Amino acid sequence: MNSPQFTAEPSPSPSPSPSPSPSPSPSDADPYPHPVPYDVIIAGCGPTGAMLAAELRLHDVRVLVLEKETEPAPFVRIVGLHIRSLELMAMRGLLDRVLEHGRRRPAAGFFAGISKPAPEGLDSAHAYLLGIPHPVIVRLLEEHAVQLGAQVRRGCAVAGFEQDDEGVTVDLADGERLRARYLVGCDGGRSAVRKLLGVGFPGEPSRTETLMGEMEVGVPQEEVAAKVAEIGETNKRFWLRPFGGGAYSVVVPAAGVGDRAEPPTLQDFKQQLRAIAGTDFGVHSPRWLSRFGDATRLAERYRVGRVLLAGDAAHIHPPTGGQGLNLGVQDAFNLGWKLAAQIRGWAPETLLDTYQTERRPVAENVLDNTRAQMELHSTEPGPQALRRLLTELMDIDEVNRRLIEKIAAIDIRYDFGDGPDLLGRRLRDIDVEQGHLYGLLHRGRGLLLDRTARLTVGGWSDRVDHLADPTAVLDVPCVLLRPDGHVAWIGDDQQDLDAHLSRWFGKPAN
Repeated sequence: MNSPQFTAEPSPSPSPSPSPSPSPSPSDADPYPHPVPYDVIIAGCGPTGAMLAAELRLHDVRVLVLEKETEPAPFVRIVGLHIRSLELMAMRGLLDRVLEHGRRRPAAGFFAGISKPAPEGLDSAHAYLLGIPHPVIVRLLEEHAVQLGAQVRRGCAVAGFEQDDEGVTVDLADGERLRARYLVGCDGGRSAVRKLLGVGFPGEPSRTETLMGEMEVGVPQEEVAAKVAEIGETNKRFWLRPFGGGAYSVVVPAAGVGDRAEPPTLQDFKQQLRAIAGTDFGVHSPRWLSRFGDATRLAERYRVGRVLLAGDAAHIHPPTGGQGLNLGVQDAFNLGWKLAAQIRGWAPETLLDTYQTERRPVAENVLDNTRAQMELHSTEPGPQALRRLLTELMDIDEVNRRLIEKIAAIDIRYDFGDGPDLLGRRLRDIDVEQGHLYGLLHRGRGLLLDRTARLTVGGWSDRVDHLADPTAVLDVPCVLLRPDGHVAWIGDDQQDLDAHLSRWFGKPAN
């Protein structure tokens, strides 16, 4: 049996810490005063912006991240990393670092909070949910980007921009002007970049609103638990959960839809707790208070010229199912290597267009499933009857599995044309001779996994690694993986492989 061989073209090593950008070449010379030459400026240093910055730095792209807030958010809320996001962390060598700060729980109960056990045999080596404080995952991703050489500037708000055939000039609120080849808005649901770009954001405004906060209570935990269990039978938007240190996470429906720019008061919480539970539980000493609605909107376009949108700047939806952060991080993972290819000069002509054609339908599906979940949260008789019916149907393993895979984003199949079902899907972290497949994807390059040990990546070796491993646990002869882990080709014919290498990785270097 042939022994496995792994070949990889050396790539430029990103600097381990932020450093000044190199002087532009004459062809990149900036005609504007006070030029600051960057390849990409990212507005927003949340999870989406930080992940995108890191992905670009893997390809030695000069990145500046602008964050309008001077300090991270002062409050702590727990978010969930679903299966697909955990896989992405594993692909970039981040998973162990993230696991240190999170708490695992079974991959179950995601859809509308309907409690069912996790289906057996989910197609992933990371088939669980990881609860992690939002500020922590933001910090970890930002540190990762900075270690790779991204620059982050806080207290910098985008006030305007102009784009031309060569790049984008970004005006900051303090009057400074910056120049880059591309601008990406990762600046949230109220995205300044999207508004300045004039991209429509159609959808539905909030019909209901929910209060969320962290505070202490003045009654015994047993009393809280009993009342929450009673109300939770019909009201899935209500809970008080111990958070540690004497504090509780409190979620309660609001009286109406208010101004989300204005945080609620402790009195608002007390009023709504009394209205729903008959007691305010003696809540006091709030650590933070906020509100969220169920608005559902999707940007009409993800790209206009040299300006792109990702994360909540491109789509917003209710938080039910915990998909928002995951959807944004996965946007960044899809966009990063494509935008880097465009900047590095080897992208096929339509590669950057595939960002919208692949990711916008995914967002549409998420918006639909959150709409459905919100209906199932209603206390009205009709939605409650539908909830009971779906609860019964989820006893069927295939129904339960389908809904979990949808929320966890492991059911996604991009349209790459006719072919086996695996084509266009992500490949799980299978065993290979060198350990685990995802360990070979840390550099953000393509990978040919070759069980025949007779194919080659030829002139694409500067962009695509080659693992010749007849022992790989795979049901097909060979697969070509994009940097995001999706299967771009299946087969064993060199000529056919070359055509697909050209489709995704441009012209060969020689």
